[in-house]
Amino acid sequence: MSIRELKEDVVKEISTKMENAQSMILVDYRGLNVEELNEFRSIARQASVDYKVYKNTMMRFAAKETGNEGLLDYLVGPTAVAFSTEDPVAAAKVITEFAKKHKAMEVKGGLVGGKVISIEEIKDLAELPPKEVLVAKVLGGLNAPIAGFVGVLQANISGLARALDQVRGQKEASA
Repeated sequence: MSIRELKEDVVKEISTKMENAQSMILVDYRGLNVEELNEFRSIARQASVDYKVYKNTMMRFAAKETGNEGLLDYLVGPTAVAFSTEDPVAAAKVITEFAKKHKAMEVKGGLVGGKVISIEEIKDLAELPPKEVLVAKVLGGLNAPIAGFVGVLQANISGLARALDQVRGQKEASA
């Protein structure tokens, strides 16, 4: 296999990951030692985030091939990428948390749902509660009006029962 074919395979791999990812975050990893990078890879793996280092030239070709030219500005200097195929928030959360403890890791930018996002947007994304919490809040919001309606019905029924009891008591007293 020629070098050109190997490079084409790498570009195809990156393109496929870009297309399948719900989110991808680009970072500068300069200053992190091997132990810290291994620690991050382990954390990322646990969160179902795929962390890779590719050559910027390969990333550029893949970005152009997938229509993500907005990423080209971020592909300068050492760049690693974290792909998340299951949860669009996972990569942002993992990287942001790790970068808080390891200042050498710098977020460059990213891609969520085909839209290029900035560092600030990545930080906002990382602050979102987990998917399960958001679903619970929505379901709680849907449940609240129903619970209120049931409460009103119960109040009306118990009021009716008290009124009937008073009427019964009055009829018994008069009889």
